[in-house]
Amino acid sequence: MPVEFLTDDQGAGYGRFAGEPSRAELERFFFLDDADRGLVGKRRGEHNRIGFAVQLGTVRHLGTFLTDPVDVPWSVVDYVAVQLGVLDPSVVKRYTEREKTAYEHAWEIRDAYGYRDFSDPAAQEQLRDFMDGRAWTHAEGALALFTQATAWLRRHRVLLPGVSTLARLVSQVRDQAAERMYRTLAEAAASADAELPYRLRDLLAVPDGQRLSGLELLRRAPTRTSGVAMSKALDRASTVLAIGARAAQVQAIPTNRLAALARYGLAGKAPQLAELAEPRKTATLLATARNLEAAAVDDALGLFDLLMATRVINPARRASREQRLATLPRLERASALLLAVNTALLDLLASAPDGQVEVAAAWAAVERVAPREQVTAAAAVVEEMLPDDDGDETALRANIAARYGVVRPFVELLAEVLPLDATPAATGLLHALRRLPELLRRRVSRKPLLPGEVEATLVPALWRPAVFANRRLPAGSVDRDAYVLCLLEQLRTALRRRDVFAHPSLRWSDPRPVPAARLPVLAPHRGHGRHPVLAG
Repeated sequence: MPVEFLTDDQGAGYGRFAGEPSRAELERFFFLDDADRGLVGKRRGEHNRIGFAVQLGTVRHLGTFLTDPVDVPWSVVDYVAVQLGVLDPSVVKRYTEREKTAYEHAWEIRDAYGYRDFSDPAAQEQLRDFMDGRAWTHAEGALALFTQATAWLRRHRVLLPGVSTLARLVSQVRDQAAERMYRTLAEAAASADAELPYRLRDLLAVPDGQRLSGLELLRRAPTRTSGVAMSKALDRASTVLAIGARAAQVQAIPTNRLAALARYGLAGKAPQLAELAEPRKTATLLATARNLEAAAVDDALGLFDLLMATRVINPARRASREQRLATLPRLERASALLLAVNTALLDLLASAPDGQVEVAAAWAAVERVAPREQVTAAAAVVEEMLPDDDGDETALRANIAARYGVVRPFVELLAEVLPLDATPAATGLLHALRRLPELLRRRVSRKPLLPGEVEATLVPALWRPAVFANRRLPAGSVDRDAYVLCLLEQLRTALRRRDVFAHPSLRWSDPRPVPAARLPVLAPHRGHGRHPVLAG
């Protein structure tokens, strides 16, 4: 058989019964309505009536007439015989005694029910249009398209051609759809930037001092959770975005076809891709680079989210708890002393006959418990260590700010590299983030940062003590490290809410629906070798 995608069993089962039909199939294809019974009733002899009805159901079910019309599962014969009131279904064996009978009945069924031969030019054009459209819009294999074409022929009452004929047509249609896609993508790359095809092909070269090609290096996602790993992830995103694949206008290509081509490019080895002929090579590399853009951005933002949680926020929370626990013994001692003083004063008040106590007597009762200075110091300790409503959260922010060393290696790259955008609610945050490289390059030890030089409105109340009231800095100056961590914490929250989003991206993209004016529309098409295109 001149087709490679069909197995021998699949080819042999084409246009044949594959085992016993189900009850639903019998009722769908072999049920005889009044019109069917009227046509069947014109036959003389029970064997002719059963044979005619079996042929009618067979062509409905399989889309073709069998060479031996009674080579069907016996359940089919029984089902038809019951409807025709034939007590002995075995009489159907006499149906083939006269060879021309089955042939004449097949022609009569074709004429009565509008079945067309595959050689009909109109039928071929309609099938070709259907296959062209499906091959262009669906990233499915040859066998799936073959199955869809067979189903289309049955639905439209076109008799099945030979298996090799249909298989060759499937291969031809798929090849033409693939060539069109390759040509369209290669032209889009050249139209966007004359140098883009060359940059794409350079991905297959092995850089000096490396053992892997540029493409294989860019495939590697970050595997560690650290500031250095985050810097490498941002460098990877920067390198991929610098290729410029996103500039190519590929709206004419269905998204699933692009994704399938990108999967092929990501799975293939560089030498294998280098051997591809043009325009397939450029098209494959373009789809792969576009996929890598989104993957690199997603990986960088995913690592940022994980890094902030595991290396910044969670350790700071643990440090806050440990600091709190460390103060408990001192607080307990001071509280115990104040409790004893309070008990002594209450006893004094209870012993006074009129409830009036002299100040000197009260102090004498206090000093019998502990010296006045010690009691005053204990009260100061309780006042200092007893947290207010936001005390724990404020301390947490101070500990987060102390983790600045974790984010220092990548903050500047994060602000400059990633293609971030924001909703109106987070536009100010994104603007402040873009200004961070300028602040990071400043030597704050020589020229302290002032409140007017930062976006003070973006600093929440819980962060204000850490940002604007660091006692280790000159009065009135801003703690730059705390300000950076303040923005990064808000960025992480905004990313999770999608108030800040990335493009290109799959995980961190804008969840808002695309305006109708920007949606691609399906352009009508007709004719062989032409495919529906998405005209944006």
